[in-house]
Amino acid sequence: MAAATDRSQRAAVLHADGKKRCAWCTEDPLYVAYHDEEWGLPLHDDPRLFEMLCLEGAQAGLSWLTILRKRENYRRAFDGFDAEKMARYGTQRQSELLRDAGIVRNRLKVAAFIGNARAYLKLRETGESLDHYLWQFTEGRSLRLRPRRLGAVRTSSPQSDAMSRGLKSLGFSFIGTTICYALMQAVGIVDEHQHQCWAAASPPRERRTGLMAVAAPSDQITRGARPRSTRCSS
Repeated sequence: MAAATDRSQRAAVLHADGKKRCAWCTEDPLYVAYHDEEWGLPLHDDPRLFEMLCLEGAQAGLSWLTILRKRENYRRAFDGFDAEKMARYGTQRQSELLRDAGIVRNRLKVAAFIGNARAYLKLRETGESLDHYLWQFTEGRSLRLRPRRLGAVRTSSPQSDAMSRGLKSLGFSFIGTTICYALMQAVGIVDEHQHQCWAAASPPRERRTGLMAVAAPSDQITRGARPRSTRCSS
């Protein structure tokens, strides 16, 4: 209990390169690159959003670093997250995936990837982009929050509750409110770098795709949600 309490009180941590980063970010180079170059930066590319939606679901019950280390394996195994190819996977292909040691071999999660591909394609058939659908829950704005302690980083919000309900109604799975909130953080719908993290001190930044972040007041998300545990290492 004491260790968990101590962890929740962590402020941004000084790394060997002289930069302070969010307390969840370890010194692992892969994690550092993800924190610096992806997490919290707005993403508006439909295929990449679909990939992140799937990977966040794969994380359920695991650390994000576990999934991040397997991301290239997932891209290989799932045809670069080509939804049209994934939607056609049958029983034989699913069996092959469950024998692939490079991914998390969980039958329900593999089935969810395929079901989500089909739901994504149905959404596109209506003329709706995944980008517009996900960002509508914040009216297209990136919500900037700057918690001082790790325990103040949220695990859900009214927006993630609404996103979860909406995605489930469209046929998506492994997309509960905690997963939706982690997705929102990952793709910049929420920018929640801790106070004193170097990224928090920076002006709104762009992804390498050249998409601009749009700042919103820090009170846009209701405070008081549970301390987040999904970005810890194992």
